[in-house]
Amino acid sequence: MSERQRWEGRHRRIGLTGGIASGKSSVGEYLATIGLPVLDADAYARRALSNGTQAAEAVLQRYGSRVKYPLDSISAEHVPSRPINRSALGQIVFNDPEERKWLEQLIHPIVLDSFEKEIAQQPKTTALVLMIPLLFEASLQTMCSEIWVVHCDPEQQLQRLCRRDGLDESTALARIKSQWPLSEKCQRADLVLDNSSDHDVWKRQITSQLNQFN
Repeated sequence: MSERQRWEGRHRRIGLTGGIASGKSSVGEYLATIGLPVLDADAYARRALSNGTQAAEAVLQRYGSRVKYPLDSISAEHVPSRPINRSALGQIVFNDPEERKWLEQLIHPIVLDSFEKEIAQQPKTTALVLMIPLLFEASLQTMCSEIWVVHCDPEQQLQRLCRRDGLDESTALARIKSQWPLSEKCQRADLVLDNSSDHDVWKRQITSQLNQFN
């Protein structure tokens, strides 16, 4: 369990996290199917960088053509304000800790504001899920009443990331190492969901955990 103070209130706030490509999205999708509101930090971050936002303009001013799609690859409606090439942006920030820090300082306040607004729209829910990949890295434990970490073994994580994002092993390893080790996240979790084999394993874990508080 985390040493940081947890959120206390009338409803459960389940912080769902894990390593990159450990299976958080699969777990989040399942939790949504069983009726839990799932608030996704990645979705808020993508929205923050959507075409024409202040954050997107700040990124374009900082990196210029390095994060722009070629003009012949997009429709005329996006010109002159071209959308951000997120893959190119990822290449920059995952290979430079200072640039990653700059981007996080830009995006994290926007994401937190989105969480607050979405939570306010769930006044009657008894439990909701905050899916936050960088929950520990950004010290957001205080937003949650409990923390669930999705876990798989390191080799699985590497293979899944390479396959999912079309990365070579060295690039994938750099992205994995930019986050806290999964082992350390697991040590601070209230529940570790085993995603190393059959999905039924973590589904049973979830059922058991939810039933404890019913």
